[in-house]
This record gives sequence, structure tokens and C-alpha cells, in this order.
Amino acid sequence: MKTYISEKAKAISPSPTLALDAKYKQMKKDGIPVVGFGAGEPDFDTPENIKLAAVKAIENNITKYTPASGTVELKNAICEKFKNDHGLDYGIENIVVSNGGKHSLTNIFMAICEDGDEVIIPAPFWVSYPEMVKMAGGVPKFLNTTEENDFKFSPEELEACITDKTRALVLNTPSNPTGMVYTEEALEKIANIAVKHNIYVIMDEIYEKLVYEGTHKNIATFGDEIKNLTITVNGMAKAYAMTGWRIGFTASNADVAKAMSNIQSHATSNPNSIAQAASVEALLGDQSSVSVMREEYIKRRDYMVERINSIDGISCRKPNGAFYIFMNVKKLLGIEHYGKVFNSASELCDDILERALVALVPSEGFGIDGYVRLSYATSMETIKEGLDRIEKYIKHEF
Repeated sequence: MKTYISEKAKAISPSPTLALDAKYKQMKKDGIPVVGFGAGEPDFDTPENIKLAAVKAIENNITKYTPASGTVELKNAICEKFKNDHGLDYGIENIVVSNGGKHSLTNIFMAICEDGDEVIIPAPFWVSYPEMVKMAGGVPKFLNTTEENDFKFSPEELEACITDKTRALVLNTPSNPTGMVYTEEALEKIANIAVKHNIYVIMDEIYEKLVYEGTHKNIATFGDEIKNLTITVNGMAKAYAMTGWRIGFTASNADVAKAMSNIQSHATSNPNSIAQAASVEALLGDQSSVSVMREEYIKRRDYMVERINSIDGISCRKPNGAFYIFMNVKKLLGIEHYGKVFNSASELCDDILERALVALVPSEGFGIDGYVRLSYATSMETIKEGLDRIEKYIKHEF
């Protein structure tokens, strides 16, 4: 019997970061002493007050269906968060709670994209953005950036990328994979361009609590017009070490929110009721755990940046947020290592994994070649051991 697969499904590529993480975990399970820099999740436990809120929710039988777009309690907590953090006023009609940030983004593209609509995605980009756009019938349009400009585009480059088919711009700050953060001045210029051309700005600020220099600014704060065009995506995973709880949320104008809610009601119904109750505590309860994690990430980042830039053949810029280093490996490409010549970051990473037992994420999946992403959401001991192995690999000591 012939199996039929749709052309739309065939066009979707698997997530390279999840595939690599699965390979790393299998090697660990097999007893191989591999060091992993691939994980995009905090290595901290979910804070105790959040876990206790979940237990209480179970004891109180908060285990039934909730409204498809989230409970009123959690929506109110999210509105309070936007008011406290950014001075933005939203009502519960503007909020949609989903099964994680990925689900929120999928809802967005489904709600705003017609077939053939273009969505501008600055590169390097998080690996799932283009595939989500394609799933919704849209066309990803890449806006390339350079390391010399801290992997950030200029207002002129953005304006040159806009056509009559442009529906939205994806703006991820702090960025995965580069860790770079857009300044308030740059965001205001981007806001003016979006209003001028009447395009949505999908503001992915999932790492907003992990900013190490300066402050995070939401683009919706630059006036009512840009607020109406901004669809903010956030969630509980990164700031509160709640990756497995699967709670994301969006804030947008009421029409977009209603469309997303309708889509979600038929696709998944409501997010997990227990995780929603725990998320209320996360947003409104004690925030000291966030500060503890942030301070530890700063120590790890600073060590990694100094160490990487001390090793011949590799280099990196100092990121201002998230928990990633985007390492330049261009000097290692096109030359012989251990009897082989590697012409791409992917080929190099495969050999480093096999020979040095270090799992890295090559940059091709992020829309650029010649770089490797390392996560410092892992212990300092692991970081030191992994970088020792990378240095030995480069020095041909394996």
C-alpha cells in the first residue's frame, strides 16, 4: 500500500537542535562520557514555590478542562506581568495561553498568514521559525546579519526587505542563538518602520528575564499604533526553569487573540490545568529564583567568553542575554584535521562529537554557516571539561 504524505508536510524539516539533543542523551544513556552544550533549557530545578502550587492544584482537583485560551486567573496574572514589567495595559481578551512558546508561535502564523504571505526572519534565527511559517502557508524571507554588527539588522536593511507581500517581522530579543539584545533606540526605529508599512511585529521575548547588561524593552511600548501591530510571545520555560510544563502565552490586539483562540480550541483545546495554576504562582510569587539563575548564568557566560577567545582558531562575541554563545569556527574549516578536511560547521561538529565527545549545535540550522552554538545552561564543571576537550581537539591532541 502506498503511503501518501502531503507536500506541505514534506517541506517541513525536523528540528536539528532536538535531533542533536536526542543523540547526546542516547550516548549518555549508553555510558559514553559525552559533554553536551546543545540543551536549550535551564539546568536548574523548577523553584519550590511553583512546584508546591502545582501540588496544591492537584489536591484541590484543578484537573479538569479550562477555557481553551487559558484560565482567567492566569490571564489576569499575565496582564499584571505586562503592566509591572513594561507599563503595558492589556485585558484578558488580549491574552492567549498555549502549550508552550512553540504552540503560541504556530497559532500566530496560522492566524495572520495567507498562502504566499512573506514573514521576515532575521538570520541567524531560531530553527523553528521558518518551518512554522511554511506550515501556515507563508513564505520565510531571510534578512541576513553579520557578526561585525553583532548579528543585528539596521533599519535600512529592514526597510529594503519589505515588499507588498510582507505580513510580519519576527523579532527575537534576547536572541537564540546569538544572545544579542536590541537597544531601545533600535527598537523605536523598527517600530516606526512597522507602523509605516502596516506589518505585524512578532516580539519573541522568551528570554526577557535573562538580560545581563542594560534592560529589555518591549516594542509595543512605543505607542498605540505599534502596540496594535505587536504580537508578543513569552512563556514560563526559560525564566522559571519550566520547560516541561509547556505553558506559553501571547499578548496582541483582541482580533488576533480571538483568531488564535479559535484555532487553538480546535487543535489542542486548553493548556494543562495544573501547569496553568503553577504559572500563576511563578508570575506573581517570589521572583528571587530568577535572580539566582541570572547571576549564575553571568558567571558561566563570562568564563566561556574569556576561555573561547583565548583559544587559537575560535572566537566569539560577548552576548547580552539568553544563555548561548555563538562561536566562530571559520578558521577551522577548509583545513585538515586528523586526516580529514571539513567544509561546514556540521561536518566539524560531527567529528568533534565522535572524537572529543562534545555535543555542539552547528549553525546551518540557524541560517548561517561557520558558527557553532554552545549553551551555558549547564554546570561550570561541565563547561570547563567541554572547553578543555575542544581545545585539545583543535590542538590535535586526540
